[in-house]
Amino acid sequence: MAMGDVHQLRLWWRRRWGTERRATVAWVFAALFIVLFLAAGSRLGDTALGGKGLLARLSSDPALVDLTLVRDAEENGAVCLDGSPPGYHLQRGFGSGADSWLVHLEGGGWCSSLESCSFRKSTPLGSSHHMERQVPFVGILSNIPSQNPDFHNWNKVKVRYCDGASYSGEGESETQDGTKLFFRGQRIWKAIMGELLHKGLANAKQALLTGCSAGDAGFFLNEKDISGKSYIQSFYSNVVHLQEVGKKFPDCISRMEPSQCFFAEEIIKNVKTPLFILNPAYDSWQIQNIFVPASSDPQQSWERCKLNIQNCDSNQIKSLQGFRYALLNALSEFKKNNNGGMLINSCFVHCQTIYNFTWHSSNSPRVNNKTLAEAVGDWYFGRAEVKEIDCAYPCNPTCHHLNLLQPYRM
Repeated sequence: MAMGDVHQLRLWWRRRWGTERRATVAWVFAALFIVLFLAAGSRLGDTALGGKGLLARLSSDPALVDLTLVRDAEENGAVCLDGSPPGYHLQRGFGSGADSWLVHLEGGGWCSSLESCSFRKSTPLGSSHHMERQVPFVGILSNIPSQNPDFHNWNKVKVRYCDGASYSGEGESETQDGTKLFFRGQRIWKAIMGELLHKGLANAKQALLTGCSAGDAGFFLNEKDISGKSYIQSFYSNVVHLQEVGKKFPDCISRMEPSQCFFAEEIIKNVKTPLFILNPAYDSWQIQNIFVPASSDPQQSWERCKLNIQNCDSNQIKSLQGFRYALLNALSEFKKNNNGGMLINSCFVHCQTIYNFTWHSSNSPRVNNKTLAEAVGDWYFGRAEVKEIDCAYPCNPTCHHLNLLQPYRM
């Protein structure tokens, strides 16, 4: 994952500017709403930008931002699973946000075998040949003030995910069905950050690194499934060994099995950068893939429940409350962090920062009457301490619960 590099970047800024001009760097944990193959799935006062530019920013339609492919990626071995160059979408900031940067890391699950990684080569999660040439910037990436009050006018970047191991792999190339697979997530991260530094990130006065799910962001729990097996640790072990992710955590792997170092609970112990954790207590992806993976429920007695929490019976809800307690227990030490912030709501969902209706709108989920955008903004700008833990399901009527029995409906 990219946490160590975030700290290195922060140190780089300090060495460059010393104490006279220090950039504010922060990092936000979130989670990504994933559908089908785990595909991953903005102030009006800035009137210096007149004419068409201002009119565009006042529009309620999301901005479509072009894909940029990394230069000289192949020469440096910084390539996607299929050997194609990685990419990102950059929208320039304006007005008071011209010297501030928000970098968002796309998520999209992991591949744990040569076969599953090979499959990704024909999708955007493994090849830039299949990436959309334009994507809408919404939620935390929106440039519309009413949708993104604190960060709408910042430079904003969406980094595309195409390595299958959370930008962390550094393994040898492998061959599957006669074609090569490249495990180069760490090189992709360094190449993209290097290019962004050249394009203005090096002069940032404020910066926020965020992401969703496998984009170095989901607070995935190392918990046993309903059958008592450690399915997720076994899965992570396959990812870590296939892509040699252990090289990313030399200190951690000297103390424990490498796959354990891939879990957020261990990673945050060494993160020095101010950190905000935004996660649902009933993360829909984790319930389906950590707590109740298919192998743990051969009779499919949990099938309707894990696809729509409103279908769960009283015993299943009791089990889910135990899963929520495990998350809160894992965060108990972090809660004491004076520089940290958190918001754990009781929604059944897997990403809330990249959609307007969950990030900041009139009917967005709220905890203590704050939207997610307001909570993150209050923490980042020091307006208030934010360590919010929602009451247990089904107490929060503002939640948008995911209904996977009817995809895309909440």
